[in-house]
Amino acid sequence: MPDQKSSGSASSSAKGHERRRRSGRPRRRSGEKPATYAALDLGTNNCRLLIAKELSHGFQIVDSYSKVVRLGQGLAASGQLSQQSMDAAVNALGVCARKMKSKNVKRWRCIATEACRRAGNGEEFLSRVKNETGIALEIISARVEARLAVMGCLNLIDPTKDVALVVDIGGGSTELSWVDIRKLRDPNHKMKTHRPPISAWASLPIGVVTLSERIPETADRESWYEDMKQFVRDTIAEKACDTRFTRAFEDGKGHIIGTSGTITSLAGIHLKLPYYQRDKVDGLWFRSRDAVKVARNMASRSPDDRAKEPCIGRDRAKLLVAGCAITDVICEMWPSKMIRVADRGLREGMLMGLMNRQQTIRTLPDNDEVPPNDEAEAAE
Repeated sequence: MPDQKSSGSASSSAKGHERRRRSGRPRRRSGEKPATYAALDLGTNNCRLLIAKELSHGFQIVDSYSKVVRLGQGLAASGQLSQQSMDAAVNALGVCARKMKSKNVKRWRCIATEACRRAGNGEEFLSRVKNETGIALEIISARVEARLAVMGCLNLIDPTKDVALVVDIGGGSTELSWVDIRKLRDPNHKMKTHRPPISAWASLPIGVVTLSERIPETADRESWYEDMKQFVRDTIAEKACDTRFTRAFEDGKGHIIGTSGTITSLAGIHLKLPYYQRDKVDGLWFRSRDAVKVARNMASRSPDDRAKEPCIGRDRAKLLVAGCAITDVICEMWPSKMIRVADRGLREGMLMGLMNRQQTIRTLPDNDEVPPNDEAEAAE
């Protein structure tokens, strides 16, 4: 597999080079098959891949892959990626490399996030990945990670509000991005593809893995859950972001977008789905009070009991409550009537960047402050 940095739609003609320089990607000739792109995200807990073909109105997913690898397990205590975790990640990345090759991917971006940012042996691990799989992973900053997540779910924003808080709960960190919706509404505002109007952002050094390891589960689940919540509050205060745009949310001018496995799992549980169904979850308007209700219910149950939920399973059961605690605190500090659930984000943002595309927010019907959702209404 070619090195990631040298990947692209190469052309030997000067004319083709000029087209790339002006537009950011080569034009597709009439009758030519659409190019195939790939976005790979190696996180603290999961390895995920999306492969897509470019369409005139966006892109179509043609293959995907997700594997729990627990790359960051034990990292907080040791400062190193464990041999077992690295082996699992390399195996998963090998699957991704084979999928990318079989789909004849022309352009791709392969990134690593918090676990590799923090690990003392992160660079050594990346060298091993390149040697054994051919994939050159790029360790991105928390700022870039937040921006890509916003890019991936920008068209889920409610344009009647003034600010949207995009919450991306990962395994090792949580990214918070406050998006200025007023700029999106302004017809005179020119937005660059890679620069959505993020007015402020913060990266919290806690995620479902790190928070679970920091505050292990106890028999007194009520106290355990409250301890996690207090740790989240303290971390937000330490990052000095506890007052950002809170007035707008208190005045009803803000709303939350959740883009992570935590919020999609809570939505699936709330809808009582017999199995996880992306088409019912992605884009769902989820009442904050219902999200908090489900989160607290999950925290009160044993790991075995949580694992019985079809939308969770055993892999996620032990880590879910940490995500619930983070979600619970976010809803307390930035009160929003509704949460928009996004089963999209980082990888979709990467694909749009590769295709030089940008999403636009959708216009809502008049007198429809927050669009109702049939599933949410029926679940009451």
